[in-house]
Amino acid sequence: MQLALKHLVAPDTAAPKPSAEVLLTIPNGKSVLLENVSWQAFETLLVELGEHRAARVAYDQGILEIMVPLTEHEYYKEAIAVLVQDLADVVDIDYETLGSTTWKRQDLLTGVEPDNCFYFQNERVIRGKLDFDLSQDPPPDLVLEIDVTSKSLDRLPIYARLGFPEIWRYEKGQIKIYQLQGKAYVETSTSLAFPTFPVQQIVPFIQQHRAAGKKAIRRAFRDWVRQQIETA
Repeated sequence: MQLALKHLVAPDTAAPKPSAEVLLTIPNGKSVLLENVSWQAFETLLVELGEHRAARVAYDQGILEIMVPLTEHEYYKEAIAVLVQDLADVVDIDYETLGSTTWKRQDLLTGVEPDNCFYFQNERVIRGKLDFDLSQDPPPDLVLEIDVTSKSLDRLPIYARLGFPEIWRYEKGQIKIYQLQGKAYVETSTSLAFPTFPVQQIVPFIQQHRAAGKKAIRRAFRDWVRQQIETA
């Protein structure tokens, strides 16, 4: 993927000054880390990239990461996300999913785009909203991060500063659950969103049924969740 980046200025510069265009070639599965990027440059980059693009970005106090995912990344992002929605439907929990929305706060000089994000506990609070301000609105209750390729920028501190209560991280064929305690995340075995459900079994379930196709996976998963409820 090729990106033409403009207006890269230091974060302490009062007003951005035009700079030479920087052409970056980022192979799939790789990321680029840029330093001394101002908040305004970050905002401009988001506009230039647009909403419909493969790259994902994260920004942390002047450091900008741009990552282009692999096909494997996109598969598990979609597969896990759709099963989370199926799970919520079967257990009858209201939810909202907002995909890779850019969540940011200028006062914290922090911004991030998750692979997917969901509202469960706070769904009623944000129901029907299309514009969000994290200085006033609650962040999503659950974030999905797919780590097929190593990211250069640690995103957990970014999520912590923005106040995201829970992260599911897919890594090396399994889901790890992290919950915000104080100012840092702690790995745990149970989910705040689905405290009685064996979240760690979602990925093995996908792997077991992957050859059958997405429709068959979803049908089998819903039946499996019902069985879990009946035997609980």
